[in-house]
Amino acid sequence: MLVKTFAAAVNGISATIITIEVSCTKGIQFFLVGLPDIAVRESHERIISALQVSGYKFPRNRIVINMAPADIRKEGSAYDLPLAIGVLAAAGNIETSLLDKYMLMGELSLDGSLQPIKGALPIAIKAREEEFKGLILPRKNAYEAAVVDKLEVLGADNIKEVIEFFCGKSVLAPTIVNTRKDFFARQQSFDNDFSDVKGQENVKRALEVAAAGGHNMIMVGPPGSGKSMLAKRLPTILPPLSLQEALETTKIHSVAGKISEQTSLLSQRPFRSPHHTISNVAMVGGGSFPQPGEVSLAHNGVLFLDELPEFNRNVLEVLRQPLEDRQINISRARFSVDYPAGFMLVASMNPCPCGFYNHPTRPCVCPPGAVQKYMNRISGPLLDRIDIQIEITPVPFEKISEQKPSETSEIVRERVIKAREIQKKRFEAHRGIHCNAQMSSRDLHQYAIPDNDGLVLLRNAMQHLNLSARAYDRILKLSRTIADLDGSKNINSHHLAEAINYRNLDRESWGA
Repeated sequence: MLVKTFAAAVNGISATIITIEVSCTKGIQFFLVGLPDIAVRESHERIISALQVSGYKFPRNRIVINMAPADIRKEGSAYDLPLAIGVLAAAGNIETSLLDKYMLMGELSLDGSLQPIKGALPIAIKAREEEFKGLILPRKNAYEAAVVDKLEVLGADNIKEVIEFFCGKSVLAPTIVNTRKDFFARQQSFDNDFSDVKGQENVKRALEVAAAGGHNMIMVGPPGSGKSMLAKRLPTILPPLSLQEALETTKIHSVAGKISEQTSLLSQRPFRSPHHTISNVAMVGGGSFPQPGEVSLAHNGVLFLDELPEFNRNVLEVLRQPLEDRQINISRARFSVDYPAGFMLVASMNPCPCGFYNHPTRPCVCPPGAVQKYMNRISGPLLDRIDIQIEITPVPFEKISEQKPSETSEIVRERVIKAREIQKKRFEAHRGIHCNAQMSSRDLHQYAIPDNDGLVLLRNAMQHLNLSARAYDRILKLSRTIADLDGSKNINSHHLAEAINYRNLDRESWGA
């Protein structure tokens, strides 16, 4: 007897339908073809044990299983459930009338229980696109997959429940999620707030400008000055995720297996903070079985690199392309995978090896040239992609002990959202540009034209502060964002003056 069950293979953040054809005839051999990897081939033993514990016998027949299309490599243990159901159906132990209406995915334990899988959300989206009635998968993935409407998402705890469902002996209750209600209810709940930070008003302002224009940022200051504390609060002032952004971000985390059991859509922008010992592959993604890296997991959110000079230089250099293109392409001999990588880069570092260069009270004990050598660990091309470069000084005791409440994240966020709305209208005819940080030189000539006083100020700054040529475009982008926060259509001299102050590391005298 020949039967078919249906599963899916995840490629990037999308899925491809896999048809599992099972032929059961006289004989005692078992064949599994269709480019399965070792984990898929090992499913034979897991299926035998799971069926025995559940009260069923693995058929003693000649069984041939083909996983089509045969030119796509099948990876992982998530095919255990459709393979097992296909084998029982081909042997005549399961009613086959519903098999073509449901997609099946799930890893089997030896006791027959179903273990969670990766990529449940893109698989559910594909099942709806292919007009399947429903998707049967482990119960721990059901909440995640139920984000997709017009699709029955049936969660099961073990294979026995699935067998009895197809035989008509029991019913699997569909998982129903009110996606919009859950999504909007969790958008405003943050563990951190800007009001927790004492002092550092100039840095808070710089973070507000960065959030308003989508600008990358680096903070330079001594240990304990609050760099990490401030960076962790940046997501609280970024505009809330739209449903489309949330779906795209959730798909990436789903493929990486980072979605918790009771999470449907990610409601807050991701904040990723990898350790400086991270490898190239872990940063951008890849490996033998390609997975999203930190740059993709930070998509639509913030990638925070603490102690930037301590990162391997090669790791920092691989950031240059995704910072520019907002996506990462992983190429292999047989295939290539694209992952989104549209993130804000926020970095922090000490100003020198000892950490106290330019400190107001403690002397720097580094030898001559050590500060510049330390800064040279960060390449010019990477620094060129960071718009805001700001120095942080320690908070004085008077500010730390001050009881006066500071501005909350909610108030700052409202100003950021208004500035983003201005940019949204400005760039609605420009494909691929959503905020000021993404403007090209041609766009600057159209949208960031300073007045005569501003041009004089900018010329004097370039000459007297020895600013590099690459700082010119960055200053114009920043001044455009500052003007948007100010609600000004034109860029005035005070907007340019503030933008110039955010280019500390471009000055030739810095670190000399």
